[in-house]
Amino acid sequence: MWLREELLKAIWHAFTALDVDHRGKVSKSQLKVLSYNLCTVMKIPHDPVSFEEHFKEDDKGPLSTEGYMPYLNKYILDKVQEDFDVLEFYRMCWTLCYNKNFHPQRLIISDNDAFKVWCIFNFLSEDRYPLVVVFEEVEYFLRKLTEAMGMGWCEEKFTDYMKQKKRKNWLTVWELMELVGVIYFSKDVDRHTLSMSINEVFSELILDILKQGYMMKKGHKRKNWTERWFVLRPTSLSYYVCEDLTEKKGDIILDQSCCVESLLDRDGKKCLFIIKCVDKSFEISASDKKKKQEWIQAIQTCIQLLRLGLLSPHREARLRRRELRQKQLMDEEDLAERMKNLQAANEAKQRQLEEMRMKMEEVQAKATLEELRRQKKQSDLHDRYRLDLEREKMVRQEMEEQMAAKSSELEQYLQRVRELEDMYHRLEEALEDERQAKQDEEAMRKLQARLLEEEAAKRAELEQIYLKQQKELSQTEAEKEELMAEQLAKEKELRAASEQLDRLERERQGALEQYQEVSRKLERAANKTKTWKDKVAKHEGLVRLIQPGDKGPQRITNWGPASFTDVELELRKKSWQEKKNQGAQAQ
Repeated sequence: MWLREELLKAIWHAFTALDVDHRGKVSKSQLKVLSYNLCTVMKIPHDPVSFEEHFKEDDKGPLSTEGYMPYLNKYILDKVQEDFDVLEFYRMCWTLCYNKNFHPQRLIISDNDAFKVWCIFNFLSEDRYPLVVVFEEVEYFLRKLTEAMGMGWCEEKFTDYMKQKKRKNWLTVWELMELVGVIYFSKDVDRHTLSMSINEVFSELILDILKQGYMMKKGHKRKNWTERWFVLRPTSLSYYVCEDLTEKKGDIILDQSCCVESLLDRDGKKCLFIIKCVDKSFEISASDKKKKQEWIQAIQTCIQLLRLGLLSPHREARLRRRELRQKQLMDEEDLAERMKNLQAANEAKQRQLEEMRMKMEEVQAKATLEELRRQKKQSDLHDRYRLDLEREKMVRQEMEEQMAAKSSELEQYLQRVRELEDMYHRLEEALEDERQAKQDEEAMRKLQARLLEEEAAKRAELEQIYLKQQKELSQTEAEKEELMAEQLAKEKELRAASEQLDRLERERQGALEQYQEVSRKLERAANKTKTWKDKVAKHEGLVRLIQPGDKGPQRITNWGPASFTDVELELRKKSWQEKKNQGAQAQ
């Protein structure tokens, strides 16, 4: 029997199509027409009076799905029988939502193929509204299509499509149609091949056709063999004249008592097997041994499912996939809850550490305050002792002055004075002993305080050593990485320096060659200049008048011996200076 959830999904599409304003409500008149059409398709007597009585209190406005659902369950779905054409029911619901949402000019699939994809979506979608299909079911559907077309499954292509959806892990029915008709099979796919693949998956998932094909069947009356097109469903094996399924010749009803057995070849027929039912048996001949084994195994699977009271294989597989997803979701929620508890425990630990730190700060503040009080008390005692000493010094000075003033007058009291001095010395000794005792007491107190400070310092030092060890461990890893980076940098610098040294060596060789070339040019220029100097000197020597010259040494210039002597040079300087002075006076 058709599951109520599958019928509700198709009706939900029809209800949503009637909701023009997208408010989740449909007018009462439209729901009345929808109910009439549903009853007509499902072969249920329609009672308009019950519809009016059920919604007599809802005359003010449109109805929501929550308001329509009780009537749908009570007066329609509870009365559904198995004798109605479910494809006609699906097509009626598809017709309502077809014109509103479907755009055939954008797709490479026909309207009929789109209807079949719509039915497959309802089969694979989750049992919650609005209806969506998760990516696991989309992958299952696409794998079925590619397998039917004889293509290999491309995991990367599907993964890229999922990444484009980012955090969205589900598709609506129109997005699934766009994926099949535009995105996924738009390139290098024949329309006819895609249509045949969609029809094959539709027959397998929606029509529960587990297997189909031509085989030979032996008649019960004439005992002749006739080729028939067999269609295996979970509860029956139907046979038709041909594969268009227009003329059915009969059904083999499968139940828990049926069995299928292989037969030996006889009467010129091969690959025989027999299906034994309660009232009769059917002998069938397959085309080859492989087909025979496949048909026997498929029929045995159907009988075994009937004995276990289970649904069709595809519905059982869908149920297992949903249970697995629910289990994964529960595991993820459990993991999230555990992570949340761990985070809460971590935060509690952090709070405890913070409280301990605050308590240590309070203890440290108290110790500091006690130290300040002790220092203040010690300072007060020191000031008091200092005042007592000053007061004693003043008293002693006054006594000495009085004794000095009366020494001349009170000679008779010298003995008494000596006694007083003895008494004074003894008093000083007593005071000194008392002062020494106080100093010893103060030294002991300081010693105790220093021991307390050293103990606190040792404790702090131990904590610092522990923190330092932790820090050194982290620094060791960082220093290791820095040393590796520094070694790589030094190797790079060494290579750069080696390349620079090679370049400098090449430049030095070039400079040396240039220097040699320039030296040769200078040598040629010097020889050429010397030749011209000789010519000039010869020319000037021929023009100059021969007269007695100075016997002094001949002047040497950069170009060789000069053409005149130093005396002649001085004369020329004086002549040039006189001409210059005369020109200045004339101006």
